[in-house]
Amino acid sequence: MQGENLVVYGEDATEATKTGPPVTMFMKVVLGGTFDPVHDGHRALFERAFELGDVTVGLTSDELAPKTRSVDRFVRSFDERKRDLEAELARLAGEHDREFTVRELTEPTGIATEPGFDVLIVSPETVDGGKLVNKEREEKGLEPLELEVVDHLYADDGDIISSTRIVAGEIDEHGNLTPDSDGRAPTSE
Repeated sequence: MQGENLVVYGEDATEATKTGPPVTMFMKVVLGGTFDPVHDGHRALFERAFELGDVTVGLTSDELAPKTRSVDRFVRSFDERKRDLEAELARLAGEHDREFTVRELTEPTGIATEPGFDVLIVSPETVDGGKLVNKEREEKGLEPLELEVVDHLYADDGDIISSTRIVAGEIDEHGNLTPDSDGRAPTSE
């Protein structure tokens, strides 16, 4: 495998690792996930992605979503998740004058193994998945992607903000403690 192509971005990164690819360069950025519900940790990933270029987000299919969970929990339908994700991405894309696309992920390494991307946005726990993506890309004769690692955001209790914690009623999408709540914003149905 070629060099690690690993860049760390966020509060815990050192100045030496924050440099990453120049943001003045136009890049094709990819990331993926289940995004149920979207929370501030996801927003940090999206923010960094839009700082770097146009963004393609892989959203796990209804079949793949349960397979990617470390905890068995309810995951809303693809259509519901896509609607909320697109609303969030539209806001950020507008702020950065960027474009975005949401595509369905049916395989864990998904669309990131396709040609046409420069950077893969990952969180600390998905770095190994990013390395797997690069291995698959190299096997296909493609250049490896720059892995841009965005640090976790933390809730008021000092633990990581996660969708699982939100659905469990521990916190809301911003990391505020919310006992006896499912953490999701009320729907307008």
